[in-house]
Amino acid sequence: MERLDVTILGREYPLACEPEEKEALMTAATLVDRTMQRIKAGSKITGTERIAVMAALHLATELLNARAPDGPLSQLAVGDYKRKIEDMNRVIDDTLGTQEKLF
Repeated sequence: MERLDVTILGREYPLACEPEEKEALMTAATLVDRTMQRIKAGSKITGTERIAVMAALHLATELLNARAPDGPLSQLAVGDYKRKIEDMNRVIDDTLGTQEKLF
């Protein structure tokens, strides 16, 4: 493990990560910091915790609405994949439950 110090909203956070994860973690920390800075500057929210929650909601919404770059599933967002998988799991569970009742 490697130690990495990141600064988010003016506060330093020590993190540990594998060497091959360092660049991605630094990029993620920069994204979180920029999102929190933008929320702080563009609103009357002052509490760090509330800013962090708003940033988390913003980033989660972006993630769930992200689209695959190309290919046959490029019209689906990540959240759509999740819902489709949950629907398939329900169908499988229902089918297996029905089959168990027959035996």
